[in-house]
Amino acid sequence: MMPWILPLFGLLLLSVLMAGAWARQRRTGNAGIVDLIWTASLGVLGVSYAALAGGWSPRRALVAVLVGAWSIRLTWHLFQRVRSESEDGRYAILRERMGQGIQRFLFWFFQAQAVLSVLFSLPFLVLAMAEPAGWRVWDGLAVGLYVISIGGESLADRQLARWRAEPANRGRTCRAGLWGWSRHPNYFFEWLHWIVYPLLGVGLPGGTLLWLAPACMLFLILKVTGIPPTEEQSVRSRGEDYRAYQRTTNAFFPGPPKADPVQVAETP
Repeated sequence: MMPWILPLFGLLLLSVLMAGAWARQRRTGNAGIVDLIWTASLGVLGVSYAALAGGWSPRRALVAVLVGAWSIRLTWHLFQRVRSESEDGRYAILRERMGQGIQRFLFWFFQAQAVLSVLFSLPFLVLAMAEPAGWRVWDGLAVGLYVISIGGESLADRQLARWRAEPANRGRTCRAGLWGWSRHPNYFFEWLHWIVYPLLGVGLPGGTLLWLAPACMLFLILKVTGIPPTEEQSVRSRGEDYRAYQRTTNAFFPGPPKADPVQVAETP
């Protein structure tokens, strides 16, 4: 089988799976399942490429481990959210805005996620097909960044979960730990994770193109499906408390908290 046929098979299967997920969200009223499937499908695609492509086998094994571990952790985290929490506010806003046309929109949105999943899986295929043998400094840097990114995202998730578990914090914005340095540390470390694969691809055939993945992910997080709808929902639900958080805390890249200019101006 030609390796580049694999993404086409993946797209076909994912399209069917996303159609089933769309039907499920019609029954449950929770579109968050699309995020779970997106993450899980990337893991399956990455491991499949590593198993079936013909590149240097140690690199293929490394790709399978990195992609598989990332996917399992995040898929489990999202599964717990979908199972125990109400629909993500991003999708609730969409339902409100789209009205009667929401189901048609969500069907094509789910299908678009199938396409995005395959596109974002292509760096894994490029790495799995690369034949040059031998480890390089870039590989060590990539693994080090992987540990930092997965560890940081896991820590941010745990800190937020502990905050939400306290009844006294209901309706308030989490500023604990990493959340005091970035309003979206989970997004930041998720983006860092996508830089791992271009680092692994430095000097390999097609490796330069792999930088498109973190560039596209950054655009989606900052401008489309990540921060904008999340912040809109947060302002709706927490009002002035979240607006103050916006004024004092970086949106994405971590940095020390700043003084609130509104409070400073009101101080006699």
